[in-house]
Amino acid sequence: MNHNRRKTLKHIGMTGAGLAVLGSSGIMSACSGSTNKNQTTETPKEDATASAGSLFFSISLAQWSLNRSFFGASRQLSWAEFGERLQSDPDSLLQGELDPINFPTIAKNQFGIDAVEYVNTFYFGKAKDANFWKEMRKRCDDAGVSSLLIMCDAEGSLGDLDEKARVQAVENHYKWVDHAKTLGCHSIRVNAAGNGTAEEVKTSAIDGLGRLTEYGAKTGINIIVENHGGYSSNGQWLSEVIQGVGSEYCGTLPDFGNFCIERGEDGCANEYDRYQGVKELMPFAKGVSAKSHGFDANGAEIHTDYEKMMAIVKAAGFTGHVGVEYEGDELSEAEGILATIKLLERVGEI
Repeated sequence: MNHNRRKTLKHIGMTGAGLAVLGSSGIMSACSGSTNKNQTTETPKEDATASAGSLFFSISLAQWSLNRSFFGASRQLSWAEFGERLQSDPDSLLQGELDPINFPTIAKNQFGIDAVEYVNTFYFGKAKDANFWKEMRKRCDDAGVSSLLIMCDAEGSLGDLDEKARVQAVENHYKWVDHAKTLGCHSIRVNAAGNGTAEEVKTSAIDGLGRLTEYGAKTGINIIVENHGGYSSNGQWLSEVIQGVGSEYCGTLPDFGNFCIERGEDGCANEYDRYQGVKELMPFAKGVSAKSHGFDANGAEIHTDYEKMMAIVKAAGFTGHVGVEYEGDELSEAEGILATIKLLERVGEI
């Protein structure tokens, strides 16, 4: 069974319809060569990215790129069971050959990347454990790795039309803001989700994001929104939401690949132009997500023209981190990550 993030939310009903939370398709990654969760993957270090000082941006690693190696066989569960266990026994879902606590050192030692982006669903069992996050900070500091953001899903819809539910969703995110502060992150990534008309959800999302932004601003943590399915994959709509919040602490995380507004039985039934969408979201960007699925014989991504996309990123004056987020199933996770890094390095000098 393919774990698609947008499908997952629809089935487990934890946040807004059409948004992403859990998985991408693919077989178990070949990058995890050890059955010991305390070990890193086995790709030779010399294959990792070299210093890219000539790039106009820095490269980070999004944790979802290794979701197969962390979740393992639990990705084969039904949507309903996966969602129930995420809430009731989240640690039982970590059936992969790698342990999420080692993510920062895996990024550094295997891929030569010293900046990471976490996904909260790998740490639901540690959501209320302040000492765990202090230990993670120490691990990162010892390894020379910077923590950038936590991608947050399955905590309710910030654009819920029901005010009580919306406020609860806002409060559910508080702990992740606190953990982001402990780690030294600059942001948490959230979803602008809700059920209703585009205008109704926009009004509610502005309210929900505004409330959460007020909390984040107290400790200097940004609240950033990704185009992640549904209305949020309409670049103009999401730009208007961010402008409606009107805070320097509320921005975007443009993703190169998440522009499906509505899905049909055979795939995306309504897809927003990805280049136009990224162009509209870049004025508010506090990070960029370089989504990749597959590559041609020349190393180019087959769905996104990276040279064109990175030209848009550069034109916006962005000089921050671009996060590698590989979701393909033809290459192993390690191979896909390395291919994405290589592509970014090639086009990053434009």
